[in-house]
Amino acid sequence: MPSARPARRPARRQNSSRTLLLIALFKLVKGLLLVAIGIGAFRLLHRDVADTVMRWVDILRVDPDNRFIHAALTRVLSISPKQLKVTSAGTFIYAALLLTEGTGLLLRKRWAEYFTIITTGGLVPLEVYELSRHVTAVKIVVLALNVAIVVYLVVRVRQKV
Repeated sequence: MPSARPARRPARRQNSSRTLLLIALFKLVKGLLLVAIGIGAFRLLHRDVADTVMRWVDILRVDPDNRFIHAALTRVLSISPKQLKVTSAGTFIYAALLLTEGTGLLLRKRWAEYFTIITTGGLVPLEVYELSRHVTAVKIVVLALNVAIVVYLVVRVRQKV
């Protein structure tokens, strides 16, 4: 007589599923954030960037004379409409890539694992280059996460073959 209890999944497989789910959610969150940034950049195209930025400085009650804020304002205010358009388009393209990866991984599609290995691994040298130009904690964390994702997925794919 068969047992009424459902069969338990092995712990290793369950951990693997959780890890894949976390990677998928990480990719989806990054993609959604980039969509928001792209929309924000696109909306700035037909506005006076200086007025918009200064309005946000006032709303957020940020000290424009702070050296970090001042440096950021100087960079933002020097962006041309063409640069803004290119940045917005690039942001949407990268967001589409991340959302495709995240959705495929969430649906546990094998092609998404290969796709994520290729795209994430392909961007690691660019991240290393950016890190060599200016070291920040955020860049180090993002690089470490992306390398960990690639290593994990390579091991996972090789185990399935």
